[in-house]
Amino acid sequence: MLSVEFAILDFIRNNLTSPIMDKIMVFITTLGNAGAIWIVLTLLMLCSKKYRRTGIMLGAGLVVCLIVGNLILKPLIARPRPFLVKEGIRLIINAPKDFSFPSGHTLSSVICAVILFLRHRNMGIYALILAVVIAFSRLYLYVHFPSDVLFGAIIGVIIAFACVKTVNYFFEKYSKHTN
Repeated sequence: MLSVEFAILDFIRNNLTSPIMDKIMVFITTLGNAGAIWIVLTLLMLCSKKYRRTGIMLGAGLVVCLIVGNLILKPLIARPRPFLVKEGIRLIINAPKDFSFPSGHTLSSVICAVILFLRHRNMGIYALILAVVIAFSRLYLYVHFPSDVLFGAIIGVIIAFACVKTVNYFFEKYSKHTN
């Protein structure tokens, strides 16, 4: 399996990289650093009465992302990053210090994009496109294995649905008690 993963990473590195793409991918991945773009969007939505429930869902999703991805799965699985496994890989970004599985960029991006898609379809389509590009940037930059990204996306979809369902449940329960 590892040979397939390196074959995918090497294909990207050998066939899709260029100085212009390097700059674009570094910029794209920076949007996902620490969930930055999604945190900003969450805060903006929390400030709007129209989008507050979605903002709560996004915030909940990001908290679950931090707990499940960074505090539980990364240390539990402790998978080294591909550039540490394969010799001779030169990175164009600072080397991440944490473990590889799952991709936190992908996890946070998919959680937020799916929540947005479920709540606000048009906005969600753009968020899904951004999530895919952020996820791809992690492969392009050789900092994640394809399975890190794949499972980050799968776990992200599950967390997103759970957050939407849970927050809706509490909103409905709370509104019944106030009427």
